[in-house]
Amino acid sequence: MPRAIILYEIDPSFGPNIIAEYYLKQDDKISPAVLKEFSEKHIEKELFETTIFKDDNRYFSKKINAKSLNKDNLYLSFILQEGEDLVSLKSIFENVEEKIIQNFSDDKKRMNELLQNALNSIMSLLQKLQEPKIIKETINDRTKKMLDDGKLTEARELIDLGEDIPERLAAEVKSADQFLNNEFYKKAKKSFLKAAEFASLIQEEEIASFLKNKGEQVGLFPELIKEREGLNKHLEKIFNDIDITQLSLYNNLIEPIDRLIEISLSFEDHESINKLTKLKSISERAIRLVRELNDSDKKIGEIIKKI
Repeated sequence: MPRAIILYEIDPSFGPNIIAEYYLKQDDKISPAVLKEFSEKHIEKELFETTIFKDDNRYFSKKINAKSLNKDNLYLSFILQEGEDLVSLKSIFENVEEKIIQNFSDDKKRMNELLQNALNSIMSLLQKLQEPKIIKETINDRTKKMLDDGKLTEARELIDLGEDIPERLAAEVKSADQFLNNEFYKKAKKSFLKAAEFASLIQEEEIASFLKNKGEQVGLFPELIKEREGLNKHLEKIFNDIDITQLSLYNNLIEPIDRLIEISLSFEDHESINKLTKLKSISERAIRLVRELNDSDKKIGEIIKKI
């Protein structure tokens, strides 16, 4: 699960401003430098979601669809655990986003508590997926309440389903994860969606939503692979077209590199991310050097004309 969750806004004049935050460890405080970089990527580069690697930490940020609040500048960020499954995090994001929109307030204390509850909810959800016993205990609590409320038929139906559905749910999730690890993305999507159906049967709607979203995300992987292949060829063509008279073409490398980083993040391909990040850094240095070379060339020309 994430180590921290941060709700912030980006003011056009003053930049990023934290609205609420919750950390499992106080040492994980998000820095102004990270928020500033998020602001640049979201505003200047118009990225809807983005990830930053800094000081061995990984930060994820996404714009919140807050039209119902008449706000167009709300963002949610997570500090990720080592080896965190970003696909799962994106699947969870929509549930957290919905809770924030439904309960948004100018009361900072209340919003901090909301983020704390959201993080605890993520922890509970992931624990349930790993241990069918926890789901069974939840079902038992729910059926007791139904019986107290006189809902005998509904309680009996849920008790019957609770006998084997939690194990079938856990088994289907395990199969889905195995398919995903083996890059059988269509089969993984099918298993995640089947598991979501099991979760709905036992009224675990948060788990169902999580699994459905994850299945849909995984279903996009074949398209992302094709896009990545095309971008790699495009990068190679740009580089091959660069010669001493067309150094400005280095600028054209940045956009496809950024997109390749985003795609690599979806696959948790850290080796590619590191290589692409290094490539971007070198390309940006080349762009700066070209700019300096052009400035020097212009000054040399001006002086020569005066000689």
